[in-house]
Amino acid sequence: MDTSAIVIDFLLRKYKADQKWTRMVLEQLTEEDIVWSPTPESNSIANLVAHISGAVYEWFETVYFAAPKNQDRTTEFARDLQMSKEQALELSKKSYDCIIQVLEMMKANPERLLEQPYRDYSTLNGALDNHATVLEMLLHQFRHLPSHTGQIFYIAKMRKGQLNWES
Repeated sequence: MDTSAIVIDFLLRKYKADQKWTRMVLEQLTEEDIVWSPTPESNSIANLVAHISGAVYEWFETVYFAAPKNQDRTTEFARDLQMSKEQALELSKKSYDCIIQVLEMMKANPERLLEQPYRDYSTLNGALDNHATVLEMLLHQFRHLPSHTGQIFYIAKMRKGQLNWES
């Protein structure tokens, strides 16, 4: 098996598992839990779900699914961000589905991992420059998104005490 196939298969397993665990956690929460934050300066689960969605949208949907570029992502961290449980579940599903779809595209054509799809954009919010390869983008998100899903799980545990991890 070639290295690119190993990396793609690993990322697919990881994102599918993260999608499952995030859905399981969100399903256990109430509407109030979704918008609650531990302190006035802290993010709520709604903020974190919106941020994950914004990142996936900017990094993948604009490139692979012709979504218009969004210049303003500040609402992701608005202190009064409102989001229903159903909206949180849908945004989370859409985000993970998008990444999984991109990985499936790469699996069919692993040579595309070295493409630089952002050649026409000036930057990617400073995280990577416009010469980033698809592999760099996927690895950046592999580092970035789990930190936020971990925050979602932690806040959910603060609200519920114990979570059910059985599917």
